[in-house]
Amino acid sequence: GAALRRTAFSPNIKERRDYSSAVFDQSGNVIAMGDDMPVHLGSMPMSVRAALDKLTLAPDDIAILNDPYEGGTHLPDITLVMPVFFEENESASFYVANRAHHADVGGAYPGSMGLCREIWQEGVRIPPLKLVSAGVLNQAVLSLILNNVRTPKEREGDLTAQIGACRIGVQRVQEMLQKYALDRMQANVLALLNHSEELMKAELGQLPQGEFSAEDYLDNDGITDDSLKICVAIRTDPKRGRVTVDFTGSAAQVAGSLNAVYAITYSAAFYVFRCLLPEEAAPTAGLMRRVALIIPEGTVVNARPPAAVAGGNVETSQRIVDVLLRALAKILPDRIPAASSGTMNNLTIGGIDPRAAQPYAYYETIAGGSGAGPTSDGMSGVHTHMTNSLNTPVEALEYAYPFRVRRYSYRKNSGGAGEHRGGDGLIREIELLAPAQVTILSERRIHAPYGLHGGGDGSKGRSILIENGSERELPGKCNLQVKAGALLRIETPGGGGWGTPAPPDAA
Repeated sequence: GAALRRTAFSPNIKERRDYSSAVFDQSGNVIAMGDDMPVHLGSMPMSVRAALDKLTLAPDDIAILNDPYEGGTHLPDITLVMPVFFEENESASFYVANRAHHADVGGAYPGSMGLCREIWQEGVRIPPLKLVSAGVLNQAVLSLILNNVRTPKEREGDLTAQIGACRIGVQRVQEMLQKYALDRMQANVLALLNHSEELMKAELGQLPQGEFSAEDYLDNDGITDDSLKICVAIRTDPKRGRVTVDFTGSAAQVAGSLNAVYAITYSAAFYVFRCLLPEEAAPTAGLMRRVALIIPEGTVVNARPPAAVAGGNVETSQRIVDVLLRALAKILPDRIPAASSGTMNNLTIGGIDPRAAQPYAYYETIAGGSGAGPTSDGMSGVHTHMTNSLNTPVEALEYAYPFRVRRYSYRKNSGGAGEHRGGDGLIREIELLAPAQVTILSERRIHAPYGLHGGGDGSKGRSILIENGSERELPGKCNLQVKAGALLRIETPGGGGWGTPAPPDAA
């Protein structure tokens, strides 16, 4: 991960750290991962397996793919997979992979996050292909990708960084193989997977027997105004140390891009159940052996082609986490926090940078407040749950793009009241120095982040366009053309409060 961050070209990767890396066994099971993006990490094994199913990877080969229906998340997230061979063995012993969000992969709108109705409008869709064969870059594959994006030089730089990171990962694993030998490494990996399973079995064995349900709503899909229900029933079986997580009853897949593919919902479940274990527990595939998922096809939590999916990765994933935690709060009331901001507040801006007369594409997720918990207030201005990135530093943003940041502050008192108060959101106000096309893809503008056990809801988010001295509140999901000199203000949601607020001091 560090090699990728240090060599990437785009602010989105090198500053915001919108990338992930992991190591997999010979069957594609994750055995180690970076402290990166949960929405990436839980789904990457499916991309690795897709590459193994479709390709025969030899030494020094690197596969590339971004197809959400092949284990991906959404099209901007491009995954590279590289095998690790030991000595003269004919088959790979391990695999390394990384995934990074590219600020533009073509499609109808700059940044590839617009309000589309089908996946073909969202950008270039890459099935498992060999980007590198026997150490040699496949120029035809690279050219096909670069010819379909708005910022080819930046994309080439970021892909080169991903290639280098794969090679560093392979080198590190081979060093371990030289030190410990293949048989010992494979035995330790098997023991690690089994240990992870036993930790989860022990945790689930302490839960009460029963069925615990919850539901929450997405505001809308950006095409219609209809709210979208996501519901879950968690059925516990403590005697066997197992749970079944059933999403039956969730809304059907929609016309807009709020559709989540199976890999997203799996990632959310992986993240939530991993959070039940101590921090030192290894996050491996063994954790999910005790968790059975029922995710009906054709729903907003398991969409099928040709559904648009850009927002399913960034927004629906957050709501799935909210629903899972809400159900778990009925099982473990003294451990589960209130809802966090529940949106990544995606902002995409694209146009021609007048300083270089070249196209640009800016993408950012803007932090909000985290939910308060049983023992502490929520944190303010942080990325939570399925995102684990950073906000772009003001200096880096203004250097890279024709913008000025006019305000960047906490959104005071936006966290929900309670015995423990929810964290506050942020206010980010950007002046556009040139005409641009803007896409906002956000949630929690209609349905607020919930409080728990008497705690108040967090404040809903807002997006405001200021032109010629007048303010206009924007929908939570919109595409619009903006003139030079306009100000765009994003006010992100606060987290929910936990527990009944103390009464005011009578004195």
